[in-house]
Amino acid sequence: MKFLAFLDLHEDKKALKQLLECSARPEVEFIICAGDLTQFSRNIRFILWKFNELGKKIYLIPGNHESDKVFSEVLPDYPNFMNINNKAVEVDGYVLLGYGGGGFSSEDSDFRKIAREWYGKYKDKKTILVIHGPPFGTKTDLIENQYVGNKDYRAFIERIKPKLVICGHIHETAGMIDKIGETMVINPGWEGMFIELG
Repeated sequence: MKFLAFLDLHEDKKALKQLLECSARPEVEFIICAGDLTQFSRNIRFILWKFNELGKKIYLIPGNHESDKVFSEVLPDYPNFMNINNKAVEVDGYVLLGYGGGGFSSEDSDFRKIAREWYGKYKDKKTILVIHGPPFGTKTDLIENQYVGNKDYRAFIERIKPKLVICGHIHETAGMIDKIGETMVINPGWEGMFIELG
């Protein structure tokens, strides 16, 4: 399974051009976006159209610059996109667990509720957690020697042990890779990362 992951594009034209070029490569089977395609949904239709034209499946969640409401209004016009926010979707033997929105909260009671459900259903499956904000205590949430990530995300990761966590939100840590136990945690940033999983 080979795919491109990115987030925090914020409608940057140069980064968009590069992402589209990378995404068009034949080895990229699908794309995962962990939020913030836009600046508060501005030009969202143009960006969705450009990615949709690739003809590849794009799984995405809202960041803190989009919302499920906006996605529900515009995504039906772009059939290659699938909003996986608060959903579990099976792809090539893996389960994508999507949870978007948020910012710098260190706890999230809504996430704890869905995490209990996911753990019961998917604890023995190969999973990829797609979240907008980072989990607590890794290189992906370290700013000026302080960890600013979410402790509920981390607790879930330690419990369910996903193969991969895709997160971001903190621009200063774009490109960072770390581990929680055996789980790889990445912030692919707006430049994106090519990922291959067996």
